[in-house]
Amino acid sequence: MELETARLRLREFVPDDWRAALAYEDDPRYMRFYEMTERTEADVRAFVQMFLDQQAENPRCRFQLAVTLKESGALIGNCGIRVNNAEWREANIGYEIAPELWGRGYASEAARAILAFGFGTLQMHRIWAWCVADNTASARVLEKVGMTREAREREKELIRGQWYDALTYAILDREWQGGGMKG
Repeated sequence: MELETARLRLREFVPDDWRAALAYEDDPRYMRFYEMTERTEADVRAFVQMFLDQQAENPRCRFQLAVTLKESGALIGNCGIRVNNAEWREANIGYEIAPELWGRGYASEAARAILAFGFGTLQMHRIWAWCVADNTASARVLEKVGMTREAREREKELIRGQWYDALTYAILDREWQGGGMKG
């Protein structure tokens, strides 16, 4: 499976992708909103293996794709969609971009592509996402792709001994079709 945007190619993970993933996951900026304080080779190999295992699911309900630069092929993150309830046609999305490339619109571009796949190919009715409220850049990505903030859950995430609020966003198929994307 492969998705393309103007600048990105979202493709299936391959075993060797762990090296590029470790390069950005080991950055302290990346780990700010995660419980972990470091990422080892074994951690990231297991992380990539999880995505490889998902590719073999039948029926497949999790699609976590490597985000690569179209021009160079360099892996710069990942973006995915997970079907939560096939009958209700509901799924959630998530994304990660290498910290040195933050602020360039790659997360929004990848998220738009995965939403298009979710509403088009997967025929979802509702797609949601969440982020730590202090992660304002992630919240802005969700707003830019047309998602509406539905909730703020107080002190929902405990990260390294500190409580954080979580924000939930969602978009419906009719909003996506209606051009609900912003920015």
